[in-house]
Amino acid sequence: MSLTRQAASVKTVVGRSTRAIAPLSVSPSHPANVVDSKIDYKTVDSIQKSAEQATKHGLFVSGLQVKGVNVTSRRLASTYDVSYPNFDEYRRKSTLDTKVASRDTEPERLGIQRAIKGVAFGSFGLWGAKEGVQTLLYAKSMSMATRALAAIEISMNDIPEGTTKTYEWRTRPVFVRHRTKAEIAREKAVNVAELRDPETDEVRVKRDEWSVVIGVCTHLGCAPIAGAGDFLGYYCPCHGSHYDASGRIRKGPAPRNLDVPPYVFKGDTIVVGEEEKK
Repeated sequence: MSLTRQAASVKTVVGRSTRAIAPLSVSPSHPANVVDSKIDYKTVDSIQKSAEQATKHGLFVSGLQVKGVNVTSRRLASTYDVSYPNFDEYRRKSTLDTKVASRDTEPERLGIQRAIKGVAFGSFGLWGAKEGVQTLLYAKSMSMATRALAAIEISMNDIPEGTTKTYEWRTRPVFVRHRTKAEIAREKAVNVAELRDPETDEVRVKRDEWSVVIGVCTHLGCAPIAGAGDFLGYYCPCHGSHYDASGRIRKGPAPRNLDVPPYVFKGDTIVVGEEEKK
């Protein structure tokens, strides 16, 4: 191999123009024709050199690595090469300075959110308080109404003889009948053994002239008509139950007599809903 070819091979391996040096074993009688060459090889070295010139060196800039004869390389981009967009138009005034800690701007950033949460929880608390107070007042008013209806006073002077008047006691009708002497005699003469629900007239009334019964049919809860029916007492038009003037079932599907509420006499007043003291 001639010296020129050896030099050319050296240039190729190294990757840049160089001056060939004759080996010591070459005879001086055969000098080599060596010519400086300035050939620009498109190798990795040329690319590395241009990259080095274009790169702004910094603290986090890595160098170039060259490995082996084949000259493989790697270049890591510097963080200074990245250009970040400006978001100042979208920032709050308190966050324009990026060097300020987030805890220092927290009151201004979270003020609106905290206000909204406060209003929401406050409204919920007010609603709960309103519901609680309203429930207590309703329960109290119900108890007062119940106590008011626990006993009603009926003036006996308002009920002429031979008539029946209806009053409301605990949401139920109450029949108060001022009986005549003929009605009293007729009810006392009834044979109790023939009755479906046997009760004497003396058991059902406290004074012969006055009969007090609850005006609800014992069959299916309808309201009977006073002064009607086959026995001139009470008649239920729903299914045809007939009661006498003492409120005893005499005919029809009702299984038992009309109920008698607790009541007492106080002078010329009947108090319904009050037990007689023993």
